Amino acid sequence: MNIAELTALLHLASPALPIGAFSYSQGLEAAIEANLIANAEDASRWIAAGLDTVLAPGELPFLAHQLERWRAHDAAALIEANAEFVASRESAELRRETSQMGWSLRQLCAQLEWGDTERRATLDRMTPVAQPTAFAFAAFAHDAAADATLAAYAFSWVENQTAAALKAVPLGQVAGQRILVALRPAIERAVARALATPPDSLNTFAPQLGILSSRHESQYSRLFRS
Repeated sequence: MNIAELTALLHLASPALPIGAFSYSQGLEAAIEANLIANAEDASRWIAAGLDTVLAPGELPFLAHQLERWRAHDAAALIEANAEFVASRESAELRRETSQMGWSLRQLCAQLEWGDTERRATLDRMTPVAQPTAFAFAAFAHDAAADATLAAYAFSWVENQTAAALKAVPLGQVAGQRILVALRPAIERAVARALATPPDSLNTFAPQLGILSSRHESQYSRLFRS
């Protein structure tokens, strides 16, 4: 990996990227309310399970395939796959989350003039645009390799889940760092699994997450938007 690719992916994975990732917990806050998470060990198990059963079989391979479609600039396939991904979100909150973050990242790509005009036009045609679709576009614009792109995306997700747990459980900073260190090998395994998953084998089956996300919509006290 060259320095330009590394710094681009660090930028895309950074919590400072202005797409609003910090405001979402993706069901974690609802799991705390349901007494499924009460301490650092519970939080680590929850995040690891999300990485293994939600990201690895679904979101990460989708990101990899969208990256390839951006390289080929298969506009029809990009738009169709993006619509299918948005439809796969099981709750209104999860759909709003991917749509809002995707919209924000698309705006950033346009304002910073990442990528070429033709591909930016294709990205602009997607309404709503899923966050992994926009992330794949940004990674392509920086000539990032698929494995590194997926690792950056997965680490960003794990980091955001950990940050949510720090606030909502709550946890101490060192406990959060232990979670991040412990999940490094799991990220590597998730990336390898995702890269080996063909488009017709994506799996988004996560009923507990769907139920908790739906409950979160009417949760009495909330810090996060999902």
